[in-house]
Amino acid sequence: MSAVEIPAEKWPGAVREVTLGSSYGGGTRASTVTVGGETTLPFLAFEGSIPHRPALAMEVVDMRPEDWSPELQDAWGDLLDDAAGWAAQAVELGADLIALKLRSCHPDQGDRSCEDAVKTVDRVLAAVSVPLIVYGPGTADKDNEVLVAVAERTKGEQLALGLCEEKNYRTIVAAALGNGHLVIAQTPIDVNLAKQLNILISDMGLPLERVLMDPNTGALGYGLEYTYSVMERLRMASLMGDSMTQQPMVCGVGEEAWRQKEGRAATDVPEAWGALAERGVAWEVSTATTLLEAGADVLVLRHPGSLAVMREALDDLTKGA
Repeated sequence: MSAVEIPAEKWPGAVREVTLGSSYGGGTRASTVTVGGETTLPFLAFEGSIPHRPALAMEVVDMRPEDWSPELQDAWGDLLDDAAGWAAQAVELGADLIALKLRSCHPDQGDRSCEDAVKTVDRVLAAVSVPLIVYGPGTADKDNEVLVAVAERTKGEQLALGLCEEKNYRTIVAAALGNGHLVIAQTPIDVNLAKQLNILISDMGLPLERVLMDPNTGALGYGLEYTYSVMERLRMASLMGDSMTQQPMVCGVGEEAWRQKEGRAATDVPEAWGALAERGVAWEVSTATTLLEAGADVLVLRHPGSLAVMREALDDLTKGA
């Protein structure tokens, strides 16, 4: 009996490799994280090259997030008041990256200064040796101020600055260009909008090897299917050779999964939903694994239990790759 030949599809294009963190030129990171480089669809290693496994980032906030699910608050406890200690614990638990959100600088969340933001980033950089994603407070004008100050203070660290959107990309890209950082380009869930923002960023002179793409996402039960279809189309376009869709993709899994009722409500829910502790982690993990299969290269998580499960899942998915 002759062996069965498994048909393998070959693609002409590849996802770009992007490296976060630096230990030279002013950088202090003891390790870097490189994502991208795939020449095939997710986890189909028999069809092409998958040189880097997806990275897992843990979200850390510079102020206690009182509006987070009670399960998340219980999981992290007093560390929610100490961004540096929180980040260090996340790395100890296995996070590849820290995604620091400078939420306290939002005009409605304390309106702290750029100087305060820079001090927080300095403390987190000192507490961990892994690369950082740094998110602004989430409003365009203050994002511009805060991220420019952070970029200038951390020159050479090769941070990923987010979010870089159509309404503020010029300022964020200029800060990245002048200080050796990356940007995270976020658009609503749409292939053409994602591609267009990458074109605009490239036109400013930032090498696409320093651009990550956040196509935006929905959680399980809240638009995840549409997200999957858009991410799949982006990945297929990149493998077919479309240069402006070849960026590694970042997904904010934790934020989306834990803001839904299923991740927040402990009472007045159907008995079949089960306990919040197990349900919330299951919601985040289900969302995360789906996005991995859609092509995500970086997942930003919130719960330490989800991090443990996703590390094990990636070990299984990349075994023998």
